[in-house]
Amino acid sequence: KKGIFPVNFICNVIIHEVYRVKKELIKSIKEKESQLTRLKTHVNKSVICSELYNKVVLEKAILKKELDDIQKNSFANKVRYLFPRKKNRICDYFKTSV
Repeated sequence: KKGIFPVNFICNVIIHEVYRVKKELIKSIKEKESQLTRLKTHVNKSVICSELYNKVVLEKAILKKELDDIQKNSFANKVRYLFPRKKNRICDYFKTSV
C-alpha cells in the first residue's frame, strides 16, 4: 500500500528522536551544573544572583525529571513522550532526588 511507512522505519525514527532528545537533555543538565558552579560563589553577594541561582536549580530539576522519565519508561511511553502532554507542577519535579 502506498503512503504507509514500514513499522521498522517508524521505530527507528522514534528511537533516534528519543536518543536526540536524551542527548540534548544531558547537555542542558551539564550546562546548568556549570552555571550553578559559577553562580554559587555569588549567591550571598546579591539578591539577583540568588534569584538566578534558584531559577537555574529549578530548570535543572525539570531537565533531570524529563531525563528520568525517558530513561525509565517503556518504548510505548517513549513514543508518547515525543508528543505534547499536560504540564507538571513545580512540586512534581522534586519527587525524585535532584
